[in-house]
Amino acid sequence: MKKVFAIFAIAGLIATASCGGKSTEEQAAADSIAAAAKADSIAAVEAAAAAAAQAAADSAAAAADTTAAVAQ
Repeated sequence: MKKVFAIFAIAGLIATASCGGKSTEEQAAADSIAAAAKADSIAAVEAAAAAAAQAAADSAAAAADTTAAVAQ
């Protein structure tokens, strides 16, 4: 019985080792894709923040122009 258990244990180890993991090239490609996606999302957030700041500045300028026109 011990021999049968040992055979199954060795077969399981071999099967696990033969499957392997991702190769370093595949991992590097996945990492670079993730980094590019992160950079794109950061750029999108920065662009949205800049657009919001510009819209707020435009609104403030328009309000100031309206107030100046009413005061005259």
